[in-house]
Amino acid sequence: MNLINKNKLERLKRKNRGNKKLEKAVDSLITEIEQSNWKTPIELKEARPDADIVHSDGFYFFNLNIHRTMILIEFDEDGEATVVWAGSHQEYDKTFKNNKSTIKKWLRDNEWI
Repeated sequence: MNLINKNKLERLKRKNRGNKKLEKAVDSLITEIEQSNWKTPIELKEARPDADIVHSDGFYFFNLNIHRTMILIEFDEDGEATVVWAGSHQEYDKTFKNNKSTIKKWLRDNEWI
Protein backbone atom coordinates (compact mmCIF):
# COMPACT_ATOMS: atom_id res chain seq x y z
CA MET A 1 0.00 0.00 0.00
CA ASN A 2 1.29 3.47 -0.86
CA LEU A 3 1.56 5.80 2.16
CA ILE A 4 1.09 9.49 1.31
CA ASN A 5 2.05 12.42 3.59
CA LYS A 6 4.56 10.27 5.45
CA ASN A 7 6.39 13.53 6.21
CA LYS A 8 3.78 14.25 8.93
CA LEU A 9 4.97 11.15 10.74
CA GLU A 10 8.62 12.11 10.24
CA ARG A 11 7.81 15.55 11.70
CA LEU A 12 6.15 13.85 14.69
CA LYS A 13 9.29 11.79 15.25
CA ARG A 14 11.54 14.87 15.02
CA LYS A 15 9.30 16.73 17.48
CA ASN A 16 9.77 13.84 19.92
CA ARG A 17 13.44 13.17 19.15
CA GLY A 18 14.96 10.91 21.76
CA ASN A 19 11.75 8.99 22.44
CA LYS A 20 13.02 5.74 20.94
CA LYS A 21 9.83 3.81 21.78
CA LEU A 22 7.70 6.31 19.87
CA GLU A 23 10.12 6.39 16.93
CA LYS A 24 10.01 2.59 16.78
CA ALA A 25 6.19 2.52 17.00
CA VAL A 26 5.84 5.09 14.19
CA ASP A 27 8.36 3.24 12.00
CA SER A 28 6.51 -0.01 12.67
CA LEU A 29 3.17 1.58 11.67
CA ILE A 30 4.71 2.94 8.46
CA THR A 31 6.18 -0.45 7.57
CA GLU A 32 2.98 -2.31 8.36
CA ILE A 33 0.84 0.03 6.25
CA GLU A 34 3.25 -0.05 3.31
CA GLN A 35 3.42 -3.85 3.39
CA SER A 36 -0.31 -4.37 3.91
CA ASN A 37 -3.09 -5.04 1.48
CA TRP A 38 -6.12 -4.54 3.73
CA LYS A 39 -9.36 -4.76 1.76
CA THR A 40 -11.90 -4.46 4.58
CA PRO A 41 -12.15 -2.67 7.93
CA ILE A 42 -12.23 -6.10 9.57
CA GLU A 43 -8.83 -7.01 8.09
CA LEU A 44 -7.40 -3.69 9.25
CA LYS A 45 -8.81 -4.09 12.80
CA GLU A 46 -7.46 -7.65 13.01
CA ALA A 47 -3.98 -6.45 12.09
CA ARG A 48 -4.16 -3.19 14.07
CA PRO A 49 -6.49 -3.39 17.08
CA ASP A 50 -5.48 0.19 17.94
CA ALA A 51 -7.26 1.45 14.79
CA ASP A 52 -10.63 3.09 15.33
CA ILE A 53 -12.84 4.04 12.39
CA VAL A 54 -14.00 7.64 12.81
CA HIS A 55 -15.71 8.24 9.47
CA SER A 56 -17.31 5.92 6.94
CA ASP A 57 -15.17 7.32 4.10
CA GLY A 58 -12.20 5.30 5.38
CA PHE A 59 -10.75 7.53 8.11
CA TYR A 60 -9.11 5.80 11.06
CA PHE A 61 -7.35 7.01 14.17
CA PHE A 62 -4.40 4.91 15.33
CA ASN A 63 -3.69 5.17 19.05
CA LEU A 64 -0.01 4.55 19.69
CA ASN A 65 -0.04 4.05 23.44
CA ILE A 66 3.67 4.76 23.49
CA HIS A 67 3.62 8.47 24.34
CA ARG A 68 -0.19 8.60 23.82
CA THR A 69 0.10 9.54 20.16
CA MET A 70 -2.84 9.72 17.77
CA ILE A 71 -2.53 9.42 13.98
CA LEU A 72 -5.44 9.98 11.56
CA ILE A 73 -5.11 8.07 8.28
CA GLU A 74 -7.46 7.80 5.32
CA PHE A 75 -7.55 4.52 3.38
CA ASP A 76 -9.02 4.55 -0.11
CA GLU A 77 -10.12 1.82 -2.47
CA ASP A 78 -7.14 2.45 -4.77
CA GLY A 79 -4.70 1.00 -2.25
CA GLU A 80 -3.46 4.32 -0.92
CA ALA A 81 -3.26 5.49 2.65
CA THR A 82 -2.89 9.18 3.46
CA VAL A 83 -1.68 10.57 6.77
CA VAL A 84 -4.16 13.33 7.53
CA TRP A 85 -3.15 14.38 11.05
CA ALA A 86 -0.65 13.31 13.72
CA GLY A 87 -0.11 14.56 17.24
CA SER A 88 -0.17 13.84 20.94
CA HIS A 89 -3.29 12.70 22.72
CA GLN A 90 -3.49 16.14 24.33
CA GLU A 91 -3.44 17.78 20.87
CA TYR A 92 -6.08 15.27 19.74
CA ASP A 93 -8.34 16.20 22.66
CA LYS A 94 -7.87 19.90 21.95
CA THR A 95 -8.55 19.56 18.20
CA PHE A 96 -11.16 16.80 18.03
CA LYS A 97 -12.58 16.71 21.60
CA ASN A 98 -12.80 12.91 21.31
CA ASN A 99 -16.05 13.42 19.40
CA LYS A 100 -16.91 11.91 16.00
CA SER A 101 -19.10 14.85 14.98
CA THR A 102 -16.19 17.23 15.73
CA ILE A 103 -13.89 14.97 13.68
CA LYS A 104 -16.40 15.02 10.81
CA LYS A 105 -16.62 18.83 10.99
CA TRP A 106 -12.79 19.09 11.00
CA LEU A 107 -12.57 16.76 7.99
CA ARG A 108 -15.16 18.84 6.15
CA ASP A 109 -13.55 22.17 7.11
CA ASN A 110 -10.18 20.90 5.86
CA GLU A 111 -11.74 19.56 2.64
CA TRP A 112 -11.07 15.86 3.30
CA ILE A 113 -14.74 15.00 2.84
